[in-house]
Amino acid sequence: MNHRTCLKTAASLGLAAGVAAVAADRPFLESELIFPYEVLHNHASCIVETPRGDLLVTWFRGSGERTADDVQIMGARQRAGESAWSPPFVMADAPDFPDGNPCLFVAPDGRLWLFHTTIQANTWESALLKYHVSTDYDGDGCPQWADSRVLHVKPGGKFVETVQRALPQFEALAARSDLPPRTKAEVDAFLGAMRDHADDKLYRRLGWMTRAHPFLLNGSRLIVPLYHDGFSFSLMALTDDWGQTWQFSTPLVGAGNIQPSLVHRRDGSLYTLMRDNGPPPQRLLQSDSRDGGETWSTVTDSDQPNPGSGAEIIGLRNGLWVLINNDTEQGRHSLVVRLSDDEGKTWRWERHLERDAPGPESGRYHYPSIIEAADGTLHASYSYHLHRSQLPKDLDGDPAAKSVKHAHFNLAWVMEGDL
Repeated sequence: MNHRTCLKTAASLGLAAGVAAVAADRPFLESELIFPYEVLHNHASCIVETPRGDLLVTWFRGSGERTADDVQIMGARQRAGESAWSPPFVMADAPDFPDGNPCLFVAPDGRLWLFHTTIQANTWESALLKYHVSTDYDGDGCPQWADSRVLHVKPGGKFVETVQRALPQFEALAARSDLPPRTKAEVDAFLGAMRDHADDKLYRRLGWMTRAHPFLLNGSRLIVPLYHDGFSFSLMALTDDWGQTWQFSTPLVGAGNIQPSLVHRRDGSLYTLMRDNGPPPQRLLQSDSRDGGETWSTVTDSDQPNPGSGAEIIGLRNGLWVLINNDTEQGRHSLVVRLSDDEGKTWRWERHLERDAPGPESGRYHYPSIIEAADGTLHASYSYHLHRSQLPKDLDGDPAAKSVKHAHFNLAWVMEGDL
């Protein structure tokens, strides 16, 4: 047995022992709405734990999304050891412009980073990417932002080349006679964006948005996963000097792969799963990188169902991977947490946080965000939207249907499986 095989065997034995230990813990799940149901649209949350053990959640709220100019980036805080959440507060707002898709990151030095978009012309393609940094965020209400900047996205010289090289495979797809009319229209729109805009400097520099948590590679390279609804593919923003300078990966061009989420393999490579906005089969799309996120392999379908909704994958300190996603090909009425002990080759354990029978009154439980806390437990936040004839009322007596939910649970609860 060579040295590498010995190390791999030792790691496997250690992982097996760790899995056995967590499975023996007492399973628990605690969950609550972060604020009462509202008429307003509350969506796209992201959760982090602060160094002092508080939880912070951010999301966007307004009377719509990109077409509503009152949309703000909101936040709420749960103090360590408490169960109640603070009243929501504004985290960021460009007055009379819709803001959207926030994500949070706590750096090793304790600084809090908030990334989000401001929509310039009520289209996703006009999104302007921004970020804010704070060292003072333990008080009540909004963090005190010490630095606020635009993240100017400047795709590299290989952007146009990569897009043009991918065109023939999608032209062949568009020519298929068995495509449903709606899919054919989506493929044609996707092709049109690539043909018409790949070499359009303004178009390819605007429209990039965040979704999942930024990813820290080897303690020094911050990777911010991005996507573009016009191009319907993904890109990585990378900084090795904490935002003083940025570089950008080659684009991850596939059949409608957006909202990437990242995890680190034991061999040093990176793996991403992405929302499927393309033609059947409806699967989370995947790719990997062996050069620190600068270039990516061909985008392919994974074996995980996806109805065109966000998902997040993370690696835990004990070596397990966690995936939280809607495990359907149509509808967001089912939200599952899965665990893998072989880096995503198989997912041995799963348990549903939410699951309704499909139908007109089923809820929508989607856009999940998940973290591992300092104590090894898991925290998730996700959009919690009701769709039923009898709804609660807001303070004005109007039917209220939307909130953001927080769930706190441990690995033993997931390993116990659906009961």
